[in-house]
Amino acid sequence: MKYSGWPEPGELVVGKIDEIEDFGVFVDLSEYEGKHGLIHVSEVASGWIKNIRDHVNEGQTVVCKVLDVDESAQQIDLSLKDVNDHQHSEKIQEWKNEQKADNWMELAFGEDVDDDKYAHVANAMLAEFGGLYGGFEQAAIHGPEALESTDLTDEEIERIVDTARENVSVPYVTVTGYVDLESPSESGVDDIKEALQAAEGNGDIPEEVELDVTYVGAPEYRIRVRAPNYKTAESQLEESAARAESAIESVGGTGSFHRERQTEDE
Repeated sequence: MKYSGWPEPGELVVGKIDEIEDFGVFVDLSEYEGKHGLIHVSEVASGWIKNIRDHVNEGQTVVCKVLDVDESAQQIDLSLKDVNDHQHSEKIQEWKNEQKADNWMELAFGEDVDDDKYAHVANAMLAEFGGLYGGFEQAAIHGPEALESTDLTDEEIERIVDTARENVSVPYVTVTGYVDLESPSESGVDDIKEALQAAEGNGDIPEEVELDVTYVGAPEYRIRVRAPNYKTAESQLEESAARAESAIESVGGTGSFHRERQTEDE
């Protein structure tokens, strides 16, 4: 996908060097339709430059900072020296992610998707998430509800979510806690089993969350939650422990949640 319009001064852009002259470098902007920029020789590298080709090569992919945009003159002035290694790496990764998302759009809507349909979906994702990749990532994590505030149709949302869940690798975090469960009654074993089932959610856990409860050593049980972010993970961990405590206390037992393991090593 390429943007229409013009980049903004201060923006980092990805481009490919297509011509080198003694006075500067011409760059084809990879993210903007039909747009080229110029890196003046003084903006190629810091210090005196004897041979500009010692610093850049034709066909090289570069990350540049936009210095100035003159739409009337169809001119975009760029700087290569003002981009540090961290900015370069971060921008290249962002660009690669958007290329992945562009491929996912074809998977979702077909290689022959018409321009109007593509633009409609892309603009909705850009407005809500700042890019296609962010939209697909959120769709993979949260499902249809991530796209509810856009003006996409139900069918479009379904296609995006299905494609996202099949193709997007989302970042996950894991948190762990422990719950002590005890029951003095004759049916104590069954009481604890029911409390553990309650801790596991009885099948009522969000799709993006993995939760498992394992035995550590009487009366301690480990609750491990894997989720897309710490807020969700911590919330699910606390809710799991609360369900277990409520279940065991309802039959006269006791339950207590703690973050650190208390039994001896396994």
